[in-house]
Amino acid sequence: MSFFDRLKGSHSVTAADEDQGPRDHKDEPYETTASAHDSDSEIISHDAQTGVQKMEATTQLWTRNDLIFAYVWIWVIYFVNSMQQTMTNSLTPYVTSAFQEHSLTAAVSIMSSIIGGLSKLPLAKILDIWGRPQGFAIMVFFMTIGLIMMAGCNNVQTYAAAQVFYWVGYNGVDYSLSIVVADTSSLRNRGLMFAYISSPYIITTWIGGPIAESFLNGPGFRWGFGTFAIVTPVVCLPMFAFFLWKLRQAKAAGLLPVRESNRTVLQSIKYYAIEFDVFGLLLIMSGLALFLLPFSLYSYQAKGWQSPLVICMIVFGVLLLIAFGLYERFLAPKTFIPFSLLMDRTVMGANICAAMFFVSFYIWDSYFISFIQVVQGVTVIEASYIANIYSIGACFFSIVVGLLIRWTGRFKWLALGFGVPVTMLGIGLMIKFRQPDVNIGYVVMCQIFIAFAGGTIVITEQTAAMAATSHQYVAVVLAVESMFSSIGGAIGSTVAAAIWTGVFPQRLERYLPADQKAEYLTIYASLETQLSYAVGSPARDAINQAYGDAQRYMLIGGTSVLVVALAAVAAWRDIKVKDFKQTKGRVI
Repeated sequence: MSFFDRLKGSHSVTAADEDQGPRDHKDEPYETTASAHDSDSEIISHDAQTGVQKMEATTQLWTRNDLIFAYVWIWVIYFVNSMQQTMTNSLTPYVTSAFQEHSLTAAVSIMSSIIGGLSKLPLAKILDIWGRPQGFAIMVFFMTIGLIMMAGCNNVQTYAAAQVFYWVGYNGVDYSLSIVVADTSSLRNRGLMFAYISSPYIITTWIGGPIAESFLNGPGFRWGFGTFAIVTPVVCLPMFAFFLWKLRQAKAAGLLPVRESNRTVLQSIKYYAIEFDVFGLLLIMSGLALFLLPFSLYSYQAKGWQSPLVICMIVFGVLLLIAFGLYERFLAPKTFIPFSLLMDRTVMGANICAAMFFVSFYIWDSYFISFIQVVQGVTVIEASYIANIYSIGACFFSIVVGLLIRWTGRFKWLALGFGVPVTMLGIGLMIKFRQPDVNIGYVVMCQIFIAFAGGTIVITEQTAAMAATSHQYVAVVLAVESMFSSIGGAIGSTVAAAIWTGVFPQRLERYLPADQKAEYLTIYASLETQLSYAVGSPARDAINQAYGDAQRYMLIGGTSVLVVALAAVAAWRDIKVKDFKQTKGRVI
């Protein structure tokens, strides 16, 4: 008897049921039974939102060649976007230098990254209510506008606004396509498909820098942004046209229910305000923005954490987040995510794992490039190669993880037995190895451990969140997971900055020779000054030892928080995805 047959016969979740799929959340209209969710006798889910229904109807008409085209072109879009994003990161210092206003640019960069991360929350509702093509097109428009503004900007204010448009669009395009992959892949293969669309980063990590350099040495950085302002929409257009073509076929075939709206303009505004949960989204996005910004901006305030502005932002941010939770639980006519689904131990466990992983990463990775340049004496290029080990290794090993999930039909064992423990091992070993007079080969070894384990965690936590829900809520649970990651990253950065400012300057003053102690603040503030002291000199040895002390505390912190991630993974249900059908139509 299948899992869905057992659910139809009983509402209780037995031990036998528990490892097969999502639970029945009784207090919300959240269906996981065969009749409401994935029955083969039903072409589309009639209780799903319009955007989900459109995608389910569309995939009914997809041929094998359609699937091949879609996945090849999604890979091409990811390749172009990742190449463009790598180039943008390389060009940004030259843009800010041209304006000579670094502090304002740094502040707006923080704001743009936060807004870009939070934009996935309303985008999830756009994809579910209006449709995948519409959300994808809106995000391509935002990214293109951002690139055009960066190409034509003449002051830092314009560049700052361009960054906001760009990061909203860039994150949105990636997110929209990942939802399409979730729509068109079985749970058994989804981890592998997610790894597949991330694989361009293995290539573009190496070519983004040379592309940026060629523009800088040639027509200038403006043409770098301008080129991709043309290339990006041209590359994305075939995917959008393909979506619309298949959707039109589905409508012509009568696969979509006929929807007649006799609403007035005011009634339509009210209807979409409820469907989008506008008030709830305003509460959570405002709350998160106010809560996250102080973690990055407190250092720009004269009184730091004691600044009234910082205190007010944190307090009001927390209050708005509490208000969001109460509103969604008791007042919202239509919730952003069913409360019972959010509190499901697998979904919440995946969210906590994502948050703790980002807390840990931002603690141990902060100041890493500076450390290997100063203490290990590597060049800038060599430092970039070592720093890229994580991105390349994680993308590569995520493919292996996807294959293992496909083969075994399980994902929990990979995270619990390899992902989190090996990450803890890699970071823990660096407590010993990330010190002066230690061969850099040991650091590289630890980076490889962390990279392979990191690729495992990313794939398994996303699979866990998606496996615990129905097709209707896949976009929402991934957006919420991204929100938890943003919170974790902000907290991790703050902890790293607190350790750095609390340990490095004090130890520097202690270790410096007596005749150079007065220079400790100058040395602390400048990487170039640190590198200017000769290797083997008393001052350089003092700098190295101060780095080692600060790094030791960061690594201890980064290792410790993963205990929470280990407990969160242990709480996941051991869902068998091999034979679990979540999506409809022709899928991989």
